[in-house]
Amino acid sequence: MSPHKKNDLQPYELDKRKVQAAFDHAARSYDEAAVLQHEVGNRVMERLEMIRIEPNVIVDIGSGTGRLSSAVTKRYPNSRVYSLDLAPAMLAYARQQTTDQPEGFICADTEQLPFSDHSVDMIISNVTLQWCSDLERALREFQRVIKPGGLLMFTTFGPDTLKELRISWSGVDNYNHLNAFFDMHDIGDALRRIGFSDPVMDVENFTLTYQEATTLMRDLKAVGAHNVTAGRPHGLTGKQRMQRVIKAYERFRLDDGLLPATYEVIYGHAWAPQPRNDDNMGDILDDGSVAIPLKRMRQRLGIKK
Repeated sequence: MSPHKKNDLQPYELDKRKVQAAFDHAARSYDEAAVLQHEVGNRVMERLEMIRIEPNVIVDIGSGTGRLSSAVTKRYPNSRVYSLDLAPAMLAYARQQTTDQPEGFICADTEQLPFSDHSVDMIISNVTLQWCSDLERALREFQRVIKPGGLLMFTTFGPDTLKELRISWSGVDNYNHLNAFFDMHDIGDALRRIGFSDPVMDVENFTLTYQEATTLMRDLKAVGAHNVTAGRPHGLTGKQRMQRVIKAYERFRLDDGLLPATYEVIYGHAWAPQPRNDDNMGDILDDGSVAIPLKRMRQRLGIKK
């Protein structure tokens, strides 16, 4: 939690204690409701098949119930795989359920990783970054622990996620009822600014359908996707307001009679930069050319001032 006073918090700042509590509570219901999260994890594994890397140490950040950690352990049987999650109940459940056990289970915050500098060959993270208040802080932690030439592979939800529910709530009150999501271009810019090499970003939209809006809300609760922002309403949602939201959601009902729930899934990967030998290399410019300072060129050629 931020050290600021409650009244000074930004509206979408996350309360990490409530994030932890929400996912602890959802540990046993998560897998049944997390259909999309599991599908996105499968697509991450498909993307890894196209990347040539033989990592020794892998960290699955936001590992949840351990499905992706298990798949990564199978994919890289000679690697040490660590499952890291903020919620201890998730880790306990994962330890009970996974047959292909990773090397270890670590309870920690994505924005404060308990690994030494340059000690990890690959970080993989599936739909977790949206639970970080400070995107750059999380990405800087990733860069700090990844070895030069190591890989970061992640997914997260984009701004169009649950847009129907967000619009429905907007006509009821002025509180935040959904968390904020990072834009794909903002994530790509942050990766470059921090110093990751060759970032690749793309987006895929999914639409889940429901008979009733209340079923969607139950599924969100089952996967731990509670509203934990500072700008959330701090009391119980009254029956009258909930009925107004349900009625507002009806405007999105499709021709087949179902209600849509949009998810914008952002995929990204980037490489930790290799160290440069300043005696032999210049600065790489945006267009790919290399700029070598005149002073350094004189030194190479043995020319004195």
